[in-house]
Amino acid sequence: MSDAPTPSTENPGFDAMARDIAEVPAVEVIVTVAVNLMSAAAVKLGLTEEGEQHKDLDEARKLVQALAGLLDASATEISTFHASPLRDGLKSLQLAFREASLVPDEPGKGPGEKYTGPVYG
Repeated sequence: MSDAPTPSTENPGFDAMARDIAEVPAVEVIVTVAVNLMSAAAVKLGLTEEGEQHKDLDEARKLVQALAGLLDASATEISTFHASPLRDGLKSLQLAFREASLVPDEPGKGPGEKYTGPVYG
């Protein structure tokens, strides 16, 4: 018999966490991930109180791109009720990125624009 811990004795909260996750509808998981991506992108764009301290446009580009991809991929899975404010937030982030860039991307070439099309102010 082995003395190695089993996964449930090694991390007793794992089973409870898995049960909690199982009870959450997929739409809520998608929206939560989207909001987290939006928040992280806002921080990396310098849109928080600390602003310039956390500004990193390379990281912001990746987060906005991921958000746009998630929203594009999940468009048929989440209702307009959920999708509309997320799309509005994405557009705001894309515009903020364009403003923050020293050399703005060409229209249609900015982060996420391959999914949303060109974003204009």
